[in-house]
Amino acid sequence: MIKIAIPLSEGRFTSHFGGADAFAILEVDPCTKEIVKSEVRAAPPHEQGAFPTWLKDQEANVILAGGMGPRAVQMLERYGIEVVTGVSGGAPDEMVKAFLSGTLSTSGAQCSGGHLHACGDHGHEQGHGTHQP
Repeated sequence: MIKIAIPLSEGRFTSHFGGADAFAILEVDPCTKEIVKSEVRAAPPHEQGAFPTWLKDQEANVILAGGMGPRAVQMLERYGIEVVTGVSGGAPDEMVKAFLSGTLSTSGAQCSGGHLHACGDHGHEQGHGTHQP
């Protein structure tokens, strides 16, 4: 199974990874590309490095996010979790279906800012376009 994680705030997709209060975790059959299980799990307290470590413990393989700082990206990738940033949002099941079909549109931006902190030192935008799994 492939586990895809999507950050949520108040039950909806949040474009700011660090602002998530929960994560949708969707399990996908890699052969049929069908969602076989979907659940929402409360996120741990937001402390440096907590989300990547927690997602590793949840056995996530992929994270679909809007903005994310480079340290979080590096930690997730070090844990073998594929990071897709610049996602604009939507319903988690629709986002996963678009990801699996190769039609998920992304900007490639790592951090979109937000009210939680200034992102001036988070790096720069990477590529633009559509993600191909």
